[in-house]
Amino acid sequence: MSEPLYRRELLRLAADATGTGRLGAPNATGHAFNPTCGDHVSVELTLAGGRIAEFAYETRACVLAQASASILGSALQDATMNDVEKLRANVGAMLELKEPPPSLPFEAYATFEGAAEYQSRHRCVLLPIDAVLDAFAKADTK
Repeated sequence: MSEPLYRRELLRLAADATGTGRLGAPNATGHAFNPTCGDHVSVELTLAGGRIAEFAYETRACVLAQASASILGSALQDATMNDVEKLRANVGAMLELKEPPPSLPFEAYATFEGAAEYQSRHRCVLLPIDAVLDAFAKADTK
């Protein structure tokens, strides 16, 4: 394994798996798939007033997608769709343009700075975020 890509902190995030599982009664579900490597991420949200009250995910994915999902599991509480869209833009800019990582509460994405050198892995990092945006787009909050 490449040290810059698979740093110990990144492996720890994936192993922590914060937020993995299922919710009892989600009102939004989303999915994202990476056809290049076969990674799948599914998320469940409970939304209240347009904000994430509960978040859970399941992955069949590489360690990068697992670690990214774990960050979301620990930091998405109370986020809006706009917050997640901004996060997607910030993480994308960090990977593509080598911009600074996102700020609190998503500062753990700095762990992925080594992935910037591997363009084929950018989608893996972004996949859980895209699944959350898919859930927001499909939300049933009636």
